[in-house]
Parts: sequence; structure tokens; C-alpha cells
Amino acid sequence: MILSTHALVGAAIGKNIPNPWFIIPISICVHYLLDGLRHGEYLDIRRDQFKDMYWKVLIDLSIGYGLVAAYAISFNLDTTAIFNVGLGTLISQLPDLLTLFHRYLPKNKLLGIFRDIHGWAHRYDRNPKYSPERQWTLRNTVNDMLVFVLALVILFL
Repeated sequence: MILSTHALVGAAIGKNIPNPWFIIPISICVHYLLDGLRHGEYLDIRRDQFKDMYWKVLIDLSIGYGLVAAYAISFNLDTTAIFNVGLGTLISQLPDLLTLFHRYLPKNKLLGIFRDIHGWAHRYDRNPKYSPERQWTLRNTVNDMLVFVLALVILFL
């Protein structure tokens, strides 16, 4: 899933669950569940192309955080609601961030555990070669788009 989708899903979790201690594990579990769906990836951190893709990550993050900010502003959220929505947004993206950190700190065993869990969740990526089910195509991004729109509806309704 793209980062914007994870951000919106996390924001929807934070909106609907009042206890931050529940937001954290639920956001992480939902991240891994979503990554188990067939979805396209515009970025593969295992490949050398990663160093040339920062602009795509920045656009992706800008869309996700922009929509979450629009929600917070539109509904004039109080401090607690902003905290919960922000927590869900950030924690829902944490597995991707930890996997990225592992690329730069490959000897870190804790990051390796998170990378392995993340790899397990990507069931379409278990092929040693870059899996065609994760290429950035319309067919592969349908689930991502559906989850994105559903999270947006849940967030704004």
C-alpha cells in the first residue's frame, strides 16, 4: 500500500478509537493486514532505484498528511482528537519506516525482525525476483485505491 493509504487508514482508526493504547497495536496490525492485499508499489527499497525516488515519497506523504490536516481543520478537532488521529496516522506508517531504516542499518537485529514481519505480510512479494503482482499498474493498485477511498469516507463521515 502507498503511504497515503496507510496514513488515511491510521487517521480513521485514530478518529474512531478513543484510547491511544489501543490505537497503536490496531494501527500496526491493520498495516500488515493491508500489506497482505494485492497492491502496486511505486517504490522498492531493495532496489538501487530507491535513491532516485524521494520525490515520489514526498508527493505520497504530502497527499496523505494534507488530507488528514484537511480533516482536522474542517471538523475543528480538539487536542485529544488531533493527538489520536495523528498517532494513528504515524503509527500506521511505522512498519514501512522501520523497513527503510533496516536498509541503512542491516546489522540491527531489531530492525531485521520488523523487516522480516513486513516481508511476511507482503505475500505477493515472496518471490525472490520482483513480483509482477506488486508492479505499479492499474490492476495491482485497485485494492489500494479502494482502501484509500473507504478510509477517506470513514474519516470525513
